[in-house]
Amino acid sequence: MSAASNSLALPPVKRRNAELAMTLLAIGLTLYALIETGLTRNGEMPPQLFLYGGLFGGLALLAHVFIRFFAPWSDPLLLPIATLLNGLGIAMLWRLEQGEIEGAGPMNQLILTAASMAVFAGIIFFLKEPRTLQRYPYLMALAAVVLLLLPLLPGIGMTVNGARQWVNLGFTSLQPSEFAKIALVIFLSGYMVSKRDVLSLASKQVKVGRFKILDLPRMRDMAPMAVMWGFCIIVLVILMNDLGTSLMLFGTFLAMIYVATHRSSWIVIGLAAFFGACALLYPFVHHFRVRMVTWLNAFDPEVYCTDAALANPDAFCNTAGNSQQLVRGLFAMAEGGMTGTGLGGGKPGFVFEVQNDFIFTAFGEELGLTGVMVMLLALTLLVERGMRIALASKELFIKMFASGISFLIGFQTFVVIGGVTRVIPMTGATIPFVAKGGSALLSSWVMLALLMRMSNNARKPAPQAIQDEGATQVIQR
Repeated sequence: MSAASNSLALPPVKRRNAELAMTLLAIGLTLYALIETGLTRNGEMPPQLFLYGGLFGGLALLAHVFIRFFAPWSDPLLLPIATLLNGLGIAMLWRLEQGEIEGAGPMNQLILTAASMAVFAGIIFFLKEPRTLQRYPYLMALAAVVLLLLPLLPGIGMTVNGARQWVNLGFTSLQPSEFAKIALVIFLSGYMVSKRDVLSLASKQVKVGRFKILDLPRMRDMAPMAVMWGFCIIVLVILMNDLGTSLMLFGTFLAMIYVATHRSSWIVIGLAAFFGACALLYPFVHHFRVRMVTWLNAFDPEVYCTDAALANPDAFCNTAGNSQQLVRGLFAMAEGGMTGTGLGGGKPGFVFEVQNDFIFTAFGEELGLTGVMVMLLALTLLVERGMRIALASKELFIKMFASGISFLIGFQTFVVIGGVTRVIPMTGATIPFVAKGGSALLSSWVMLALLMRMSNNARKPAPQAIQDEGATQVIQR
């Protein structure tokens, strides 16, 4: 084989070296966050620096080495972005624990990170061709439905902060919806591929004068949207009080059906049906009404619920909502300003459950607008790279699958940060890779592994037969 042929067979070393450099930078930023917290609070280096930093850095480097061997053509930005977000999350949880916030659990988060990275490696190693998942769309749909309904089972279902979305396994608790959303994206990807032409058909046009506004789909083709709408509204909102998952899954469904059909009518009809149902449910579903009142009237004294109001059983806040968490989070972010108080210099414990849904407010207070914009940029880059993978893929199923996961990450980020910043009602979801929680962290790394494998297969050149000294050899371009 010629020297040129040997050079073509080599994997993209520069791409993996760039990934290594960016991963080391992400690890360095995590260590810096730990050091700054220790110096700000105690004036000394944190004693757990080498424990947390060393273990996390070692895990990230092991993931890089694994990718170098088993997914050498994959996108070099995916692992560094995940490492940065996951590392900042562990650093903030450690900082919260130093602030005497019970339940922050940075060591538990580090252990969960190790387990999630092990699953990440397993998916990359065993799932050589993600397109094989296209064979089981209805099995994935059944799995998604079962996982979403598990919290409704008596005995194992748990209600946390008004939402019934957890199951008690005895040794730990689990949020099945975090894994149901991945199964649902797989089902939708396979379904959209097989029904794309049918869903693209239009029955009639809506015009204003001579101008066409939109093409309406045929009524008989609207069954998938009706089923998805009914499930999100009836099961997730009414029975489980889980507005965040409902909004995220229905938004992902609409985005995927638009990608498959390129028809804006699906978006218009879907949004009208969803928000129309929410308006009708407002007087009847207590939990949904509480979320809306808390969102719209957060600064009203009765809704904010002062200590005196909480002591009065007849007060409005005891029956209709409590906006203390939301308002305190807004004031915490306002306190951070542009550059923040510095890690360890704020009072994030003033916000309830800051280690979970409201960890974004802790970053806003101590890193300021500049710091949270970096975090948002990293999450946006993660979504953008997923979309780029979809564009680079030649198979329609992989295009739908990669774009579906990207939409899922994007919508999850939006519903969390939108709720914390009072753009939309609070939803109870968590930021990918950042907030405390084993289910959310594991599902984030699973989605990253799927994107990594699809990226590797999309970028990897097809084998090409060449003639060399009379023999046909197959090499990688």
